[in-house]
Amino acid sequence: MSAVKDKYRGTTTYVHVLAELVRAAQYRGLTTYQDIALIMGLPLKGSHMGAQAGHILGEISEDEVRAGRPMLSAVAVGVGGKPDPGFYELARTLRRPGADIDDPAFWDRERAAVYDAWKRPLSD
Repeated sequence: MSAVKDKYRGTTTYVHVLAELVRAAQYRGLTTYQDIALIMGLPLKGSHMGAQAGHILGEISEDEVRAGRPMLSAVAVGVGGKPDPGFYELARTLRRPGADIDDPAFWDRERAAVYDAWKRPLSD
């Protein structure tokens, strides 16, 4: 059973947002909630944007954790360069180790794990 209700799973929007997150992870970078909103065709600010971007990020992270990988949403941040409090809430719901408080050190560890999981293979 999912902690996050299905809304975007199986849609092209899900795949496009997933691709954006994977690209950011492969290059050890970040993407913003506004970038996610743009991909989703949402306004670039406001509570509707935040709720919908947060929802799709939750679905993706839940699927990643279920697959044995870290929360891919760790590479998505707000304009202040940090994740939304919803990131920490979801981490606790998904029972991620060390996610008991809104701790930037948890975010650093989760983001590093995402970078490692999605690193680009080096050619021989």
